[in-house]
Amino acid sequence: MIVKRIESEWFQDYRLPSMLVAFPHCSFKCEKENEGCCCQNSALATAPNIDVSIDEIVKTYMKDHITSAIIMGGLEPFDSWDDLYSLIKALREHTNDLVIIYTGYYPNEVREYVSKLRELNNIVVKWGRFVPYQNKHWDNILGVKLASDNQYAERISE
Repeated sequence: MIVKRIESEWFQDYRLPSMLVAFPHCSFKCEKENEGCCCQNSALATAPNIDVSIDEIVKTYMKDHITSAIIMGGLEPFDSWDDLYSLIKALREHTNDLVIIYTGYYPNEVREYVSKLRELNNIVVKWGRFVPYQNKHWDNILGVKLASDNQYAERISE
C-alpha cells in the first residue's frame, strides 16, 4: 500500500504512545469549505510516497512494545478505504489494540464505511473538518486537544 509517513512512536494524537500511519490521499474538503489553505497536514501531499506492505506495517507495530494504539491519519484515511480496511483487518489477526481513525469526514458522509468498521473491535474515530480560528478543546476519549470546536472522537466499536 502507499502511505506518506509511518511513525513507530507517536505522542501527539492520543493519550498513550501510538504508531501513526499517514494515508496519501485527500480531497482537501476543509480547504474548499474555508476557501483557502488551512490544512495542517497539507505538506504531506507533496511528501514522497512510501510503498510498504500491510504485513510490514503490522509486523513493525507488533514489534514495538511501547505503543498501545495505532492511528490512521494522514491526509484522509477514508479516501483510501480499501487500504484502510485491509490494514485494520490484518491488525485484528494479531491484536485487539485500539485503532484510531483521524478523519475530516462526518459520520453521515461515510455511513457505509462506518457500518463495516463497526463489525471490527476497538475502533475510535475522530470526526470533523478543521475550521480555522476556533478554540482548541479537550477530547476525553483521545486525551488530547482537538483543533476545532466541531471535531470530536467517538468509539464506534467495543
